[in-house]
Amino acid sequence: MTQATQAFGEWPLKRLMTDVVGSGHKSADDMTRDQAREAFQRILAGEPDETTLGAFWLANRWKRNTPEELAAYTDVMREQSVVTAEPDCDPVDCGANYDGKHTSAILGVGAGVVAAAAETPVVVHSGDRVPTQKATAYKHVLDELGVRTELEPGESAAMVDDTGFGFYYQPAFNPGIQKLYDRRDQMGVRTFVNTIETVANPANADVHLGSFYHLAFAKKMIDLIEESEELAFSRTIFFQGMEGYDDIRPGYTKVAEWDRAAGASEDANGDLEDYEIETADYGMEMDGDDLAVDDVTADSATITEEVLAGEREDQFADAIALNGAFRMYARQDVDTLENGLERAREVIADGSAEAILEALRAF
Repeated sequence: MTQATQAFGEWPLKRLMTDVVGSGHKSADDMTRDQAREAFQRILAGEPDETTLGAFWLANRWKRNTPEELAAYTDVMREQSVVTAEPDCDPVDCGANYDGKHTSAILGVGAGVVAAAAETPVVVHSGDRVPTQKATAYKHVLDELGVRTELEPGESAAMVDDTGFGFYYQPAFNPGIQKLYDRRDQMGVRTFVNTIETVANPANADVHLGSFYHLAFAKKMIDLIEESEELAFSRTIFFQGMEGYDDIRPGYTKVAEWDRAAGASEDANGDLEDYEIETADYGMEMDGDDLAVDDVTADSATITEEVLAGEREDQFADAIALNGAFRMYARQDVDTLENGLERAREVIADGSAEAILEALRAF
């Protein structure tokens, strides 16, 4: 990386460390939007020394980023790195944690295909073994299924319009973030980049479906979206997904739902609704261990293929149908999860879902 200059303004990362964010968890100050914007502009330009960049990322982790800071980082990413390509349809944007899963099956490919078969278009996006977990993500399940993933953004948009389901590949649509891969890998811990890449929204979708570990983080993400000048989501649903992914947990799942149309409020969370989903209410008696697999990549692909072909009537078939229904509900194509679940089972039974998978393989 090159040495710091004053090309961007008055706040190189070393000064931000000394004067603002670097004094520790309890005494550090928050950055202004302009300071956070300048910081990430410098990072994307490759300017900071490696040691300074690592210290800055850790300082942000210790002090915890505000929604305003995260919105500033997101806006710079969208302005300077993200290459968007809009399909003609308006899909649900599914931004699961890019660093993937280690233990439970990834259900989002099957769920997205089921939703697509029910005429709810879906977009998913991920990288390839993203730090820190470097675990199985959307790309790897699709690769295992024989679906082409290393697509340029325009091809991804065409995939959505052709099949109802589309995959956007981070190195192609977010090259500035991809260039940070090695530095992120050396960190050994998650950074704010892991947060903002999930809302990159390469398809410029209107609805976002994301996940969280704790409800407070969902509220922060919704505040980020409200603060952002680049994200135009009108509706978002975050839920407490399995391993932080966008798969509803068996048993109890906390959900945070936000609609921009509900009206602005002085309280950023004034139009936020939170509620619970109990899988037992839908006749699904299972727990998290029931969705564990030995090989997340290979087993997720096999399970997806068998469920879409109508060859399974087990906990995985139930989970994929419910998650497909939730994508329909997110886009408001069904009024209730019950109606979505009925529709999901219909498109599996009549072969429509399997036909979408075959169309994806042929794309």
